[in-house]
Amino acid sequence: MTKFKSNINLLLSTLLISKSIAFYLPGIAPQSYCAVENETEECKSDIPLLVNRLTSQDSVLPFEYTAFDFCQVEEKQLKKGSPSENLGQVLFGERIRPSPYSFKFNQDKTCESVCTKEYTKDNDQLKFLKHGMMFSYEHHWIVDNMPVAWCYEIQNGNKYCNPGFPVGCYVTPAGKAKDACVISERYSKASHYYVFNHVDIIISYHSGEGESWTGSRLVQAKVEPKSIKDSDKNGCNPDSDPLEIPRILKDDGTSYRVPYTYSIKFRKDNNIKWASRWDYILDSIPNSNIQWFSILNSVVIVLFLSGMVAMITIRSLHKDIARYNQETADEAAEEFGWKLVHGDVFRAPRASILLAVLCGTGVQIMCMVFITLLFACFGFLSPANRGALGTCTIVVFILLGTPAGYVSARLYKTFGGEKWKTQVILSAFLVSGVVFGVFFFMNMILWNKGSSAAIPFTTLIAILCLWLGISTPLVFIGAYWGYKKNAIEHPVRTNPIPRQVPDQIFYTKPLPGILMGGILPFGCIFIQLFFILNSIWAHQTYYMFGFLFLVTLILVITCSETTILLCYFHLAAEDYQWWWRSFLTSGMTGVYFFLYGVHFFNSKLEITETSSTMLYFGYMGIMTIMVVLFTGTIGFFACFWFVTKIYSAVKVD
Repeated sequence: MTKFKSNINLLLSTLLISKSIAFYLPGIAPQSYCAVENETEECKSDIPLLVNRLTSQDSVLPFEYTAFDFCQVEEKQLKKGSPSENLGQVLFGERIRPSPYSFKFNQDKTCESVCTKEYTKDNDQLKFLKHGMMFSYEHHWIVDNMPVAWCYEIQNGNKYCNPGFPVGCYVTPAGKAKDACVISERYSKASHYYVFNHVDIIISYHSGEGESWTGSRLVQAKVEPKSIKDSDKNGCNPDSDPLEIPRILKDDGTSYRVPYTYSIKFRKDNNIKWASRWDYILDSIPNSNIQWFSILNSVVIVLFLSGMVAMITIRSLHKDIARYNQETADEAAEEFGWKLVHGDVFRAPRASILLAVLCGTGVQIMCMVFITLLFACFGFLSPANRGALGTCTIVVFILLGTPAGYVSARLYKTFGGEKWKTQVILSAFLVSGVVFGVFFFMNMILWNKGSSAAIPFTTLIAILCLWLGISTPLVFIGAYWGYKKNAIEHPVRTNPIPRQVPDQIFYTKPLPGILMGGILPFGCIFIQLFFILNSIWAHQTYYMFGFLFLVTLILVITCSETTILLCYFHLAAEDYQWWWRSFLTSGMTGVYFFLYGVHFFNSKLEITETSSTMLYFGYMGIMTIMVVLFTGTIGFFACFWFVTKIYSAVKVD
């Protein structure tokens, strides 16, 4: 009953898009901290440390902190201290829980013991811990809504601050080690695991002296993980031997003790402002020069395409229209090219019901993308507001069912379709049903593996309620309005008998044109895709929504101009079958997106598990569907507008 109530609350909070999302610009309200003796209601001394899911670049499966045998709080405190999660956090497997690490503001501690775990050879919890080290799982700790970052040197002396730090590391029998082991020569013994059982935490704060507020505000939280062996001789000495666990344990009843300790230091730093406290993490991500290069590269492509479209419009089309509009019989007898097919160019396409449904859903996705990006650019969906981006995306998509139903119904009526009931049902269930089916299959895999990304059954019921109870009725309402409107009028009449399409040369055939059409739009976005896929699969923080908005606008322009160009070439070759081709030409961008995802999987990630591979390509498949519908719809309506425009400018007997 408690779970059902919590999911009802989740459903209601999703529909209302809680105040934390609506008024989040760009972070949370500042929290002041004071020493114990100066504590007030506005100024606290206790600094809670929260723990989130554990993730890995080598596995798609995230796990909750409690799945590992780390030091944990009592069950009562776990339930009481766990913050509520929004829909985005639930869908992406974030599980924020309280931890046993206890801090008081400005009170330094050295080698503070947390707990000690003891294992034998056949202990399942030890096996799972070794699994986490082998697959490079990382902790994600949170202090004052800031990630506790692990900063280390990379190439050219630059520092990279990772918003997570490793559980430990594993050195293979061949002596190959992951980055977590490479950073120190202490962890180099082949066929051994090293548990990072000690952390040195440094918290920087900005004092309120001379400010309009009292107390101090936390501006940085850094951690340095270490493996320290339990020994009476050197105790918690950072220079002591690391804690080694052999790959093959001895079967002599030996137990392995893992003591967990921490040290914490507070450091005053008034040079860092509270509003810029995420900068040390974000600035270590590849700088914006690459982003500007991507933008300039895309702008060059757009200018080239714009020049081509302008040349066709001004030179070719202008001359054609002027010649076709001459009233002499001799000129009229010389019809050729795109005017010759005026009686067939608006003939309804095959599978018109499917095309109308896909374009309607594409409009829904297109509106969702721009509304979400607009919120993100204004700071409402910043990385500090965890889960807000996913929640906003899903809620906006659900609430945009009306445009989807309206556009698909109006198009289908324009095509002269009569199966309006089938069309309305497909608009509500086709794409959403396919996506939900794939998502449910992947959720079964996550359930089987015990991953934190597995959505509880009651949450699935809540999602179904959103889909069937809100989105579907909105699609029906939009379809009703669409059928109430008159069909879109075409500028020329359609002949009763279809004209035969002449044999086409290679580059005007459908398949080569479609394959070529997706290359230029993909070229505008592939650099941005690298950062997006890194944020999804390599768990890096993505915050460059301004760049993403610009790239999305450039993508829209590029898809439109590419489709118009190829559409003109095909019409000039007397091929009037442009409806589906216009959708597939720009929609091919999504196929190239999927192929890039395959390249990213092989080159960037080191995933070897079958379940993780299935999950990766399942999620990439869902994203590919969205990209195909987004770009395909843009190309379709751009071509529709172009064809209507040019045929309304000529006189036809």
